[in-house]
Amino acid sequence: MNRSNSGWRRGLAVAIASLGCAHAAFAQQYPTRPVRIVISFTAGGPTDTVARLVAQRLTEAMGAQFIVDNRPGGGGTIGPMIAARAAADGYTLFLGGITSLSMAPHMNKKLPYDPFKDFTPISKLTIQPLLLTVHPSLPVKTVKDLIALARARPGQLDYASSGRGGTGHLTGELFKQATKTDIVHIPYKSAGPALTDLAAGQVQMMFGTLLSTVPLIRNNRLRPIAVTGRQRSVALPEVPTFDESGLPKFESVSWNSLVAPAGTPNEIIVRLNREVVKMLSDKSLLARLSGDGVVAVSSSPEELGAYIKSESEKWGKVIRDAGIEPN
Repeated sequence: MNRSNSGWRRGLAVAIASLGCAHAAFAQQYPTRPVRIVISFTAGGPTDTVARLVAQRLTEAMGAQFIVDNRPGGGGTIGPMIAARAAADGYTLFLGGITSLSMAPHMNKKLPYDPFKDFTPISKLTIQPLLLTVHPSLPVKTVKDLIALARARPGQLDYASSGRGGTGHLTGELFKQATKTDIVHIPYKSAGPALTDLAAGQVQMMFGTLLSTVPLIRNNRLRPIAVTGRQRSVALPEVPTFDESGLPKFESVSWNSLVAPAGTPNEIIVRLNREVVKMLSDKSLLARLSGDGVVAVSSSPEELGAYIKSESEKWGKVIRDAGIEPN
């Protein structure tokens, strides 16, 4: 090896080492200014509640303010589009979930972002089982009762949802496929009007979050049938799972996760992941979330990436089998 080549290689090695040290130092200093967490929903809903709790804990842990940036609209595509197009410097994050990261690619012909190419996973945050409720006038108390009634009255029972392509809608389609029943989807613009009509008996059933349905159940305006998670909910421990009710392969949970624009330095991703994992291990935080039917679940970035992909494959198949055409 001649001296010129040897010197060039040593110089390159020094430069790479220096760059690595610079990145590490940058990650240690991060954040030095406010960080925004973009979400696709208005203030006051379940996702906003989780986002503000996460922002508060990260602010306390990292010494800079984390601010929730509510960006509803576009069928839930505005928020992730804004986050995907932001600078990959750690100062814009996206708190997304099952709809924006796994279902939307199959419900939209021209999605203004790519969940797999435009984001770098940080960690899972929560999972939230759905609850199947019916109006008390419907003569069913169990999943088996409901299946029998739906088969006896094909096309005559209906279920509400907070909108086309959302978790409630597609969980209803999964239920139809799993039980070979014919129930009719009635989409609403949001969960509020859907629950109002369900409680009034205008529609007969709904797959909704526990956070929104538990108050109506406790006032005897809705009847709970089963939860879609693998375990019973702390919020309603008397309500069985679908597994316990005779549908062992039926599972659907809403979930949230934290991601960053693609290209965000790995040192920042690692640090954010470490803080999120630590935060979600706090028992007081778990207690507050579980009271609303939400379960805190952290992960590595790699585990989150694999989970988003598996969920996308699952719901893509449900959508295709249901014959739902993308917008």
